[in-house]
Formats: sequence, C-alpha cells, structure tokens
Amino acid sequence: MQENYKTALQDPIFTILSQATEELALESYVIGGYVRDFILKRGSHKDIDIVTVGSGIELAKKVASLLPNNPQVSVFKNFGTAMIKYKNLELEFVGARKESYHRDSRKPVVENGTLEDDQKRRDFTINALALSLNKTSFGNLVDPFSGIRNLKQKSIQTPLEPGITYSDDPLRMMRAIRFATQLNFTIEKESLDAITKHKDRIKIISKERIVDELHKILASKTPSIGLALLHKTGLLPFILPELVALQGIEEIEGQKHKDNFWHTLEVVDNIAKTTENLWLRWAALLHDIGKAPTKKFHKKIGWTFHGHEFVGSKMVYKLFKRLRMPLNDKMKFVQKIVLMSSRPIVISEDFVTDSAVRRLIFDAGDHIEDLMTLCEADITTKNARKQKKYKNNFKIVRQKIVEVEERDKIRNFQPPISGEEIMNTFGLQPSKEIGIIKDAIKEAILEGKISNNYEDAYNFMLEKGKKIGLNITK
Repeated sequence: MQENYKTALQDPIFTILSQATEELALESYVIGGYVRDFILKRGSHKDIDIVTVGSGIELAKKVASLLPNNPQVSVFKNFGTAMIKYKNLELEFVGARKESYHRDSRKPVVENGTLEDDQKRRDFTINALALSLNKTSFGNLVDPFSGIRNLKQKSIQTPLEPGITYSDDPLRMMRAIRFATQLNFTIEKESLDAITKHKDRIKIISKERIVDELHKILASKTPSIGLALLHKTGLLPFILPELVALQGIEEIEGQKHKDNFWHTLEVVDNIAKTTENLWLRWAALLHDIGKAPTKKFHKKIGWTFHGHEFVGSKMVYKLFKRLRMPLNDKMKFVQKIVLMSSRPIVISEDFVTDSAVRRLIFDAGDHIEDLMTLCEADITTKNARKQKKYKNNFKIVRQKIVEVEERDKIRNFQPPISGEEIMNTFGLQPSKEIGIIKDAIKEAILEGKISNNYEDAYNFMLEKGKKIGLNITK
C-alpha cells in the first residue's frame, strides 16, 4: 500500500494548488524541504516547492488567480520558475526537468522531463521526496530513491552515483556537510569518499554561495560536525586555509603546544550553546588564527604566540575580503573581538584591579558582554580543577565590570572636557597640545586618578596645562 501524507497538506493553500492542477490537467507535487521537515517533525516550513509535469509558470499564474486578492507572480523566465508570496508562505513553482552539466560550470543544460527525471536531479534522497497534489492521489508519497529509509537511518545519500551528483554541481558537497550538521545525520561512506575525490571542484563555486553554506553550518547547534567534515574531506584548505594552518601538535625538547585547530572547534561549539549571534560565532572560529604565523619556540619558556591577537585581527580583513564577505561593521566587530580575545583572560589570572577593568570596559565598549562570552567559551581544559578556577575567575571579572561601570560610567565615555573648552581656556588654535591634554584626562580617569566628572576633569586640565607651559586666558 502506498504511504499517504494528507496530514502534511492540511493548509488551505494545498487545496488551491490541487484545484489549479486539476483545472490545467497537469500533474503536480510538493517536493523537497517541506516534505522532509514535515516527516522529521522540524516545525512548519514556510518555503514550499512545487514541481509540475508541464509549465511551472502557467501553474503559478493559475494558482494566483484562485487566491484572494490575486497576489503577484514573480516570473524567472531564464530558469523556467515562478514565485508567489502569499500570507507567510513562499511558493516556488518549476516544471519537471532533466539536467546535464558542462565540467566548468554548475549551470545546467535543461530539458523538460518527468517527475522521476526531476527527482534524479535533486541533491539528496531526503530532498527528493514528493507528495502528490493530484486529485486522485492527493497526499501520496513518491519516493523512488528510498528517501524515507535514509531519513530513518539518518543518512545523507545522493539519488544518482555520488561522483556524478557532486561533480555536476560541487556546491552539493557543501550542502551535504551542512545538512549533516543541521540534522545530525551521517554522510554515507561512498558519498563522503566522492566529496573527497571531487574536492577541488569547489573552486568553480562562487564565494558568496560557499559563505552562505558556511553561515548555516556556523548557525547550527553543533558547528564542529560540519567543520570537522570540511577538514576530513579536504574542502577546508580551499575555503579557510587559516584554520587548517592551526592543526597539529609540534614537540621540541619535550615541550608541546595544544592543537589549536581542534581547540577552536571546541570553542565554537561552546559559544553555540550560549549565543545565536552569527558574527560572534565567526569571532570564535577566527579568534586563534594569528597563532600559526606567530608560533615560536624558546628554550627557556617553550612555545609562544606573542601578538597573535593583533596579527589575527589583521588576517580577519583579508579573509573577509577573499570570501567576499561584508567589510562593514560586522567585519569590524569580528576584528575587535579577535583583537581583544585574550584581554579578560589576562585580567582573570591576576588580581583584578579597577584600572584594568576600566580599560577593558572602555576598549570593548558595547561589545564587553560578547567578549566575556567568547572568553568563557575559550575554556576547553579537561582538568576539572582548572576549569572551575577559570570559570570562578571570570565570574569575579564580570562582577567587577558591573561594579566599575555603575560607579565610573566608562562604557563608550567621552572625556568630560571637550577640545573646544581646552582651546578657550588656554587661548589655543588647533594644535598637538589639545590632544595631549585630552589624552591625559582620559588616562587619568581610566587609571582612577580622577573621577569621571566635569569638576575633577576641569581641575586636572588646568594642572596639566600648567605643566606643559600653557597660560590660562579664560
């Protein structure tokens, strides 16, 4: 008996889709992610893909005519597809087709085809599941490639021989890894081997598409699944060579350093438990990239990575530029967090002075909370005593941040005395003396020599001006 999933098609939109199909004497199906996620009970899917044996554009227009207010149909003639946005749904229509590829492009040569032709061109068996919208078989499952079995086995497999699927459209290699990460599925061995074999084909994929998949991997519950698979298959050197460079443990004269690649993956998983901020997750991924170029061995002190935060923050810009990621405030945020990633750690290891906390708050500004979140995620030691000690130290730092900020109002502060007031007080034209006095006031506040208020800052300004030979004219 054929499996039926009428329960997946209870939304009134499916009745209208079925009616339009009937009136045009077509054969139509819901296919892909909507079906997969319904069976996996992954919540409501707002994107619905409809494939029809015939013209997808014609079907879309018919559906729009049957819907209230006759919503607009967006037609993409070059692709033979159409889209309707209706209420909170996005309906995408395509005619069933078969595809063939040229080696140097992921853009296929397309011909009209049957439903099975269309299912064959899908990336994975779990995305080739189709539910009938036809009146006589409404809700019947069409599953020629054992997609349901693969869902139950939690296995990523391709409808065709994996080498063909991945070589035809190499983005599917990233998608396989992304789905394995999001769904916590395993990529079937033959499929994984094919990704490794065809890894260099990723070079024909645009950076934007690769980054889109990377974002989805990083946004998942356990990003290390995907990052480890990218590493295992050999895709990672084509995408993030800076991360690959961190892998390995070197030993000289019996002294080792930790494997910073696997440590980074742990940090990313840790931070994924506490924040959904994608750019903070990127900062966690890149926080140690400066360690490869700064690694040195010294006989007396062992391995060092001096200045790795500064070097790493500079590398962030080059990496974002290479991957065509935004070079805006998002990139600057990642740079800043990478640059400051060790600051709270240094403070937590010593006696926490007010001045050190003031400087931390001043330099981090609005990102102090994100910075502390990263530093806590950076604790990956397996030594229970050390882990407890680090966590307690960070609690003390956090408490100190609250106390100092409440008292001194340092976050994003501007010195209470403006450059204009300094000029008026000492009868100055724009000059270096103004900057000297402003910096001195700022430093005095951060060091706790004076309070962050106008009166103290004004008196300090008069003193400082006198010391550098200025006369009061005001």
